[in-house]
Amino acid sequence: MRHVSLLAYGNYRFAKVALAVVALTIAGYWWYVPPAGRSGGTWAGYTLGTIGALLILWLLWFGVRKRRYATGTATTLLAWLSAHVYLGATLIVIATLHAAFQVGWNVHTLAYALMLLVIFSGFYGVYVYLIVPRKVTDNLGEETRNSLLLQIADLDKQARELALGLPDTFNRLVLTAAQETRVGGSWLRQLSGRDPDCATTVAVERLQALGKALRGDEARLNQQVYTVLLRKQEMLAKVRRDIAFKARLDLWLYLHVPASVALVGALTAHVLSVFYYW
Repeated sequence: MRHVSLLAYGNYRFAKVALAVVALTIAGYWWYVPPAGRSGGTWAGYTLGTIGALLILWLLWFGVRKRRYATGTATTLLAWLSAHVYLGATLIVIATLHAAFQVGWNVHTLAYALMLLVIFSGFYGVYVYLIVPRKVTDNLGEETRNSLLLQIADLDKQARELALGLPDTFNRLVLTAAQETRVGGSWLRQLSGRDPDCATTVAVERLQALGKALRGDEARLNQQVYTVLLRKQEMLAKVRRDIAFKARLDLWLYLHVPASVALVGALTAHVLSVFYYW
């Protein structure tokens, strides 16, 4: 069966619904001009605000109900997710017109800003979940991260055994490469997928430079160690890319979920303050 992405679900059914909602919202906004001017305090503003608030609550409820949808068919989950993305995007227009483009240093603008953060972090989430899994597969092929780590450990052992026939300087480089090479690390390092201070990279560069002074069997042995560490370096690059892809998949949740919770609080304060001063 042909794979259909969440954006193209139902021949872009929810994209068409979202476009219709946006078109109606814009048409109504320009058609009705209140005598006192446009603002969130007119009946049109209250109508758009109510629609926006109800839509936000429905979108937040999707996160709670998603586990139940997942127990159904994949098609059901895909439909809800497609609706979540497209209808969530309509809030940019609905909320902006509800506020009549008026912003300030208040709880109303805070709710608006948090809403935008939730929406755009959601856009990022859609992007990474459509693009990154394919990159993960291309990077690892038939391997897994654990299998690569086991192979790296075997290469370290092989390099140390070969280095026993070389001078102490070479042995120390190989031992340091085995003991001090790290994967993962800080959040930024995980996202980058690189380690500028990688002990294995240093060893590869130093072995190449020091090996120029060797001759005969030692030169051949050094070349073997160098080849083993080059292979290890390639595997490390794969592992670090895999960690980077995983970090990018997780990043949007670290923004989207807390921002959604904060949005609930700000939206509640926004609604209560409107009723209080009404």
